[in-house]
Amino acid sequence: MAVPEGSVRISPSLFLTLPKPATLGRSLEASQLITAHYGDQTFVFEGHVSATPDRLLLLGLDGMGRKALTVSWDEGGIHAETAPWLPQQLRPENMLADIVMIYWPADQVNAALAASGGHVTVSGHSRSISDAKGEVIHADYSADDPWNGSLQYRNLAWGYGLDVQSVEAKP
Repeated sequence: MAVPEGSVRISPSLFLTLPKPATLGRSLEASQLITAHYGDQTFVFEGHVSATPDRLLLLGLDGMGRKALTVSWDEGGIHAETAPWLPQQLRPENMLADIVMIYWPADQVNAALAASGGHVTVSGHSRSISDAKGEVIHADYSADDPWNGSLQYRNLAWGYGLDVQSVEAKP
């Protein structure tokens, strides 16, 4: 199955059409501590997310404070700058897809999955994304507001996970 322009493959059978940043439904500034797990490898980095209706900006720093990446997503598309030492498998559009699946309202995620037949189910403090065969992505949240607290995110199809601690800056 070919992936349409503006979409990101999130599993062998599903793609997510990236919605507009405005569909998050709010503006925010958040800082995060992210632990990524892939196979027997673990990476820890700091993330900063700035979202307005017009743009989402993601800044990633490695454990030594070096800038690993900057991703800007707006009406003009996705613009990314990555450090030369960052693994090529870490693609900005996939990071944005993960952010959408974790933090966007469930109805917006369902709309973004509809063209590939995926759907999101929310139950208490968890979110599951499934295809026709079953669950491919799962997230568990420690609180009602995922921007303030911790979460565990697992992409079962691609075999990686994220443990995220977030705090939203208050105006």
